[in-house]
Amino acid sequence: MRKIWKFTLPVTDHPIVLMPKGAKVLSAGVQHGDVQVWALVDPEAPKESRRFRVAGTGHPLEDEVVSLRFIDTVQMLGGSLIWHIFEYMEG
Repeated sequence: MRKIWKFTLPVTDHPIVLMPKGAKVLSAGVQHGDVQVWALVDPEAPKESRRFRVAGTGHPLEDEVVSLRFIDTVQMLGGSLIWHIFEYMEG
């Protein structure tokens, strides 16, 4: 049975998060001051590392943008910080 789980995403350029294999990332947001991503997961699946990209407005993405899937844009500190959340696509 699949479930929706929440994962804390560290605000660094290239965070890595351990998730059940095959998890489908649905959205991102801020909860209690931390960036979170919500994903549809199979709780019984083995874990795998997933790579994300966190970029502030105006920050360079260079050529890596072709290997990224946009997840969401989140605001922190009353809109003072804006983060655009992407996930690296496999392959």
